[in-house]
Amino acid sequence: MTVLQTLILSFIEGITEFLPVSSTGHMILASTLLKIQETEFVKSFEIIIQLGAILAVLILYWKKVLWNKYVAIAFIPTAIIGLVLYKYIKDVLLGNPWVVVWSLGVGGVLLILLEKFQKEKQRKMTLFHAFLIGCAQSLSIIPGVSRAAATIVGARLLGMKREAAVEFSFLLAIPTMAAATGLDLIKSGRNFTGSQYELLAVGFIGAFITALITVKWFINFVKTHTFIPFAIYRILAAVAFYVFVLR
Repeated sequence: MTVLQTLILSFIEGITEFLPVSSTGHMILASTLLKIQETEFVKSFEIIIQLGAILAVLILYWKKVLWNKYVAIAFIPTAIIGLVLYKYIKDVLLGNPWVVVWSLGVGGVLLILLEKFQKEKQRKMTLFHAFLIGCAQSLSIIPGVSRAAATIVGARLLGMKREAAVEFSFLLAIPTMAAATGLDLIKSGRNFTGSQYELLAVGFIGAFITALITVKWFINFVKTHTFIPFAIYRILAAVAFYVFVLR
């Protein structure tokens, strides 16, 4: 993997991590287009640089993160599933463009249906709601589903407003991706070379800068727009990748 390829993937990560379009899915598809060999390091890279994007949220929302019991409860389902299925996720799901294409397309359709039929309610968050949102997030172990989309959909089905759902998705990303990165470093970090750690550093910085810009833009966007543009994009991206690359 070259420095240029690293930068491209890091920018994709920073832009897509908090949008309901799947950052991991986009990095897998981008790696396929860039003809990057799907090695164990590349799979780890796609996980670890997400921490750069998470740092952007931590800087912007650190006051809301400290001692947030709802985030802690919502994190539990994904933590358990991620730990139990770690090997399956990395060996089977990550790097599979077919999984990504189907997940993007189906997820796009579900987002459109949600926007058309779901009604907003002024509902206060409870610990049980937080747990249910965490269960929804756990579906994002499938590349292409999108952690942000799964979390937002779960929150919206419980009646939360768009802005509140997006903000909670931001906060829940912090422990989720920090844990995923930590687990992967424990499992694989000792096998990385010095040059690979340098690529990780480049990817971390690139993801951080682009995520900082994207988070600010997205929270303003959802104040006056629905998620339908992202749903349409998911469907078009899935169709285009199938037709021009996988077919």
